[in-house]
Amino acid sequence: MIGKLVEFFKRPEPAILDARPGDASALAALHRVSFRHGWSENEFERLLADRAAIAHVARANGGRGAVIGFVLSHRVDHEAEILLVALAPGERGHGTATKLLSKHLGRLAAAGVSRVFLEVDEGNASARKLYSRAGFAEVGRRAGYYRKPEGNAAALVLGRDLNG
Repeated sequence: MIGKLVEFFKRPEPAILDARPGDASALAALHRVSFRHGWSENEFERLLADRAAIAHVARANGGRGAVIGFVLSHRVDHEAEILLVALAPGERGHGTATKLLSKHLGRLAAAGVSRVFLEVDEGNASARKLYSRAGFAEVGRRAGYYRKPEGNAAALVLGRDLNG
């Protein structure tokens, strides 16, 4: 326990920054280690160039280091869908995902988004906890949405109002 505390206090805070098209390679690499079917660098380049996309990255060492996490949304009028949230496996448990999501939701609100949605695998307890702490609640369910070798899993559709 003391070792983790020492590591935490020595660790420079990651910086949460707007994602840029040049981050596509890092996002693709993180996506590959976080999800079963990784998206390509070209797919991320297209997404980041889309005017409806809003994305943030977490960079290690106060912004001078590697991309260690990201969140990507697609906005339509006053609603947005969070498409992806990913964090490098070794970076989990340090509060970075919470900071990343908080900054992202603030940016969405500033862009005029009033309602945000996302989908999460019903078995992903850590993601569900993150979203619950961020004020998301279940608004729907898609049975058998995620195909897995051990059997299909439902996607929970979560939503949250940003104004008020």
